[in-house]
This record gives sequence, structure tokens and C-alpha cells, in this order.
Amino acid sequence: MTESPAHNLPTCRFQSFSEPSNPAEVAPRVAALRKALAAQGLDGFIVPRADEHQGEYVPAHMARLAWLTGFTGSAGNAVVLTDKAVLIVDGRYTIQSAEQTDTQVVAPVKMEETPLERWIETNLPAGARLGYDPWLHTVDGVAKLEKAVAAAGGTLTAVSRNPVDALWSDRPAPPAAAVKAHRGDYAGETTASKLARIQEALTKGKVDALVISDPHALAWTFNIRGGDVEHTPLPLGYGIVPREGRPTVFLAPEKITNEAGDAIGAVGEIAPPAALERQLEALGKARAKVRLDQATAASALATLIRDAGGTPDAGADPIALMKARKNEAELNGTRAAHLRDGAAVVRYLSWLAREAPKGKLTEIDAVAALESERLKTGLLKDVSFTTIAGAGPNAALPHYRVTESSNRRLEPGIFLVDSGAQYEDGTTDITRTIAVGTPTAEMRDRYTRVLKGHLAISRVVFVKGTSGAQLDALARLPLWQAGLDFDHGTGHGVGSYLSVHEGPQRLSKLGTTPLEPGMILSNEPGYYKQGEYGIRIENLIVVEERKIAGGDRTIYGFETITWCPYERALIERSLLDAGEIAWIDAYHAQVWAKLSPQLEGEARAWLEAACRPL
Repeated sequence: MTESPAHNLPTCRFQSFSEPSNPAEVAPRVAALRKALAAQGLDGFIVPRADEHQGEYVPAHMARLAWLTGFTGSAGNAVVLTDKAVLIVDGRYTIQSAEQTDTQVVAPVKMEETPLERWIETNLPAGARLGYDPWLHTVDGVAKLEKAVAAAGGTLTAVSRNPVDALWSDRPAPPAAAVKAHRGDYAGETTASKLARIQEALTKGKVDALVISDPHALAWTFNIRGGDVEHTPLPLGYGIVPREGRPTVFLAPEKITNEAGDAIGAVGEIAPPAALERQLEALGKARAKVRLDQATAASALATLIRDAGGTPDAGADPIALMKARKNEAELNGTRAAHLRDGAAVVRYLSWLAREAPKGKLTEIDAVAALESERLKTGLLKDVSFTTIAGAGPNAALPHYRVTESSNRRLEPGIFLVDSGAQYEDGTTDITRTIAVGTPTAEMRDRYTRVLKGHLAISRVVFVKGTSGAQLDALARLPLWQAGLDFDHGTGHGVGSYLSVHEGPQRLSKLGTTPLEPGMILSNEPGYYKQGEYGIRIENLIVVEERKIAGGDRTIYGFETITWCPYERALIERSLLDAGEIAWIDAYHAQVWAKLSPQLEGEARAWLEAACRPL
């Protein structure tokens, strides 16, 4: 990267910095919704941030919550009653929700203090009819709503058409991205083999069919990828896999490339999305027991099966664990992606080290420069999520997204950049916290405590059957010892050219799934001092078996697959023990060995200095 001034930096191809909402539009839209509800005999309506698949990213035409309230975060629910309206969000979005909506019309509510069901139970008038769209809520979600509405003395009413849609005059068209075949050498397993394993699980579970409602599971099973949502190569659609016989994939035929169509057609049928309801009704008439994914299947699917005489069986989708355990081809692809991505990030950090001290760079400049380096690989398909690039107090917002109005200059202090890439052979996610100028003693202390927690996860060994919840405290202990903590999980699962946030594996207080070889997770403890600075350090890791001499149990540990040096200027060496120092030095030696052949000039010199032994 040249040392061109900030205003000559490239623009971003994969993300925008425009203001996502206009609070002035909220009042007339809420008023219009109330009028529409009254015409239908409803006293209120729930508007979740969701599509029919409960995806992390929703296509533009499904962004009803953002259209109504202005809120663009990744999780939330609005409830509009005749005399009040609320926007219920988790603690990540307390500030953002208040800034994006009209708080005189829609009151932001913190979910941790007042969950959706509790708010309904407390505020819904007796005798009121509360509407909901059954395609936007899961079976379990509707059961919770029914309980809350009943406690309030009201009636929960499913609508046949979402009332927001009729009001949304400039609603975008549904996505129409091409559905392509995923290369076999990246997938590592044929669709036929995957279907055989799925059908074996259905037989074991004594169910007659599985509805694939999670597009990630659909993409993995049939070795296809799409582009219907941001940052994740998903084709939005459904599948039905019978216990015996050929499956059916429900996708718009015009979206499917010839290669993908031939691959699907070799093992199953292709039907238009409108045919899904007919096939579910046919399963119901056959008195079939049909497994629905409790995490993603819409309540409407269960109703279609039940009303036709079948038995909907909400439970775990067997595909989730199969997809989480990466095979050797997927792991090799991911390792290759991280080597490529690591070199791009190092070139970027080298440039940042030269440019940031000049005081001219902004957060937007920094995001554009990083994307530019990844584009130079020639293999970047997309960023894997909207880059988090926070300077100073913005770094204290764990899920910060820079906009034109929030854009800050990189001034002396801390700059945090959390980013990732989608390559056909793998998905990356890395966070580095950078010192701009000379950091304070407190910053060095906090950074080193976060680093110690990060190293504790990197170095841990654990017995088979251990869950992420059992390991999560290791990342927090150095912070706890100083009376500190962070309010997000330590790590999430990661897919293979799929979602950067993949379940069911996770390092979190809520991570109950046992960790198994081949699972990819993030390792990202942090510390955030509101209004001043934030710190996070993230590598991706893979669960692998470890042999321990004299041991009599199956033991696992983590292989680190992210390659990029830590910030030396923020490390307080006196807080590290000999084992931690040795691990950092060994890691940096590997970073140098793996990345230096891809680098030259200033970037190579920067890396050599960054990888010196502590």
C-alpha cells in the first residue's frame, strides 16, 4: 500500500458508511401501522428483527424492524400497541437504539431488564388482541408469547399477511442472487454422503422427514452457495429430506446455475418455493412425524404440518453438528485462507503504523484501506461481517459500526479493528488492538490482562465432553483478579465459507455444546472502558485431539490458525509468566515463518520487528 494521503484512499466495495436511518420517519410509520391494525381488529403487533429463517443477516425486503423504527442492529423486537410502542434490544444496542429511533414515539427498553414476554405480560391490556407474523417466530418463541399474552388476559393472533408490508411503499424486491455449486475439493464430502448421514440420523431419531429451514444447513448439505444476504454466501430457501428416498430443494429455479442444478438434480428434486406448503401438507396427510429445527423453523411450518394431520417435532437439526465438525479439506482450506488473510492484515498494519501517527487517518479511511489489501489477494468474495473499526471511545462499543457522522480520526490512544473475509476456501475473523502514539500504563495493564485470558484459551487442554461454558471463565480470570470483566462471550463458532457466526459451538457462559475435533471457534476476550477506549484480541482456533503421556482420558486442545502479531507497545511484560512469554515468542516465530515469504519491503521489515522475541 502506498503512503497516499487519506483522501486518496480507496472506497469500500463491500460496506457502506451512510446513515442507516432517519428518526423523523418513525412517527408517521408507527401511526400508519396503528391505523392498519385497527382496521384488522388488532390492538397491537410484534415486529421482530427476523426473516423466515431467523438469520443473522436479513435481506433488505425483510428489514421490517429497521423500516418501522430506524433501528438497524442485529437483534431486537418492537411492540406497537394503541397507546405505546417499545423497541426491546440487548445491552449491545442501548446507545444505538436511542440514537436511531424517535424516542418520543418508540421507547427503547433493555432486554436484560425487561424481556419481550415480560413487557407484554405487564403492558398488554386485558382483552387485547396482539398480532404476530407466524413466519417470523419459531415454535418455541410462539409458545412463550402465548404464555405471556394469556397472563395479561389477551389473545395472541396470527396474521395471514404482515401489515407492515402493505405500508412499505418502496419495499425492495426479494434477492435474486445466483445459486452456485461449491467446489468439491473445498467441501471435502459429497452431497450423497452427507444425505446418507442425515437420513441415518432421522432413522435413529424415529422421524419421517426433516425440514431444512436454516439456509446455512441447506448450503452445506447440497454443496451450494449463494448471495442473498450480506457477507454470508447463502441461498435463501428450504429443503425436505425424507428418511428414505430423494430430498427436495425449494429454490427459485431461475436463480440456480446449470452446474448447481445438475449437482442437486443428481441426488434430489428442485421445486419452486411456493411448492413448500403443498409438500408439508402432503407429509401431514401421510401422518408423518417431521423434525423442525427449533432454532430456525417458523411456527407457520409447524401449523401447516399439524393442520394436515401430521406431527411437527421441534428439536435439534442434526445437520448443525455435522456442519460444525469440519473435515480435513475444510480445515486445510481454512488454514490456507488464514495464511493469505494474515499477510493482507500485516501489510495493512504496517501501513497503519506509518500513517496513523500523522493524525490524518479516520476510521473510514482505515476500513477502506484494510478492504483494499484483502481485495489485492484476488480471491476475496466479501468481508465476513461489517468491519468494526473504533478509535478512542468508539473502541469501547463492542459492536460499533462507523458511519459518516460517527467517523473519528485516529488520535493518540487506542484503535481497535475487528474484521474478516470470505474466501471460497475459508472464512476469517481477526481482531487486533493497536496503540497510536504512547499508551498509558492503564491501557498496557488492561491489554495484557486481556492477552493473558486469550493465551489461557490458546494453551488449555481439556477432557472430551467439555463445553464452552466450562472454559469461558479462563479468559476472564486475569480481568476478574483486577475487578474487571467483559459483557460478551469469549468466542463463537465459525463456518467454512459460510457464516462467521456459526453454532452450536461457542465459548460462552451459554455454550453448552461439548467441543469436538474439527470445530472452529473464535478466541476473543476484551475490556471496554466506556467513553475512553476498548480492547479485544481475537484469533480463530480449531479443536484438536492431544496425546498426553500417561493419561487415560481423551484430551483436546486448540490449534491456532490466525497469524498476525500482537501489539508489542501494549504488552506489560511484568504481568506475564514464563510460560506465557514462551508461548507468545513461539507464536510470533511461526507468524514470521508463515507470512514473511508473502511480504516484501516495508511490510516485511515491520513484521520482523513485530515478531522479535519478548
